Amino acid sequence: MASGNIIELAEFAKQFKNPNDIQVFLNSIPYSTHKICQSPYFVMKRKSAHCAEGAYFAAAVFKFMGYEPQVVDLSAENDDDHVIAVFKKDGLWGAVAKSNTTVLRYREPVYRTIRELVMSYFEMYFNTLGDKSLTGYSLPVNMKKFDKINWMTTDENLDAPIGDALTAAKHFPLVPENIRKKLHKADPDLVKACFMTSDPDGLFKPFKR
Repeated sequence: MASGNIIELAEFAKQFKNPNDIQVFLNSIPYSTHKICQSPYFVMKRKSAHCAEGAYFAAAVFKFMGYEPQVVDLSAENDDDHVIAVFKKDGLWGAVAKSNTTVLRYREPVYRTIRELVMSYFEMYFNTLGDKSLTGYSLPVNMKKFDKINWMTTDENLDAPIGDALTAAKHFPLVPENIRKKLHKADPDLVKACFMTSDPDGLFKPFKR
């Protein structure tokens, strides 16, 4: 069954000619609000994904395309963390991501470092109260390390083996604590645009400071 699933996933992946094609597909499917983390195979079958599932799906397709299947974990305060699939082209980094917002998705491969790439999300990473919430990031984690659990096709919940590993990975802070306390709220128009197509059931409920 597993070998058949990987062949089916590989065939499905042939439709994507570049990373942006993956992003277009992820944008076209509903944001999932379920509490488990399904494998890329079941994202393909069920046509739904939350951010971690979208990142793992993109990483799986990257593998078929010849890119390294890598993801980066973004940590946040008073907000959901976010996972992005990263790829390197001509020495520069880009990203594909599934998001319940309109602004934390694709990035063109124009960033020299992972930190540069992550900082491109900073001003647009805020909770529903408009608080800028991105605090740190991990280095790229190669999904090949999870091949032993058949991460691309398993019907098991990937939260524990992969989600916990990403959370436990070393994270690098983006902004000093004293600066973070002084950050202004995001522009209200940008907040409105950010969440205009969101599924409310999938949004983090922040506490008011």
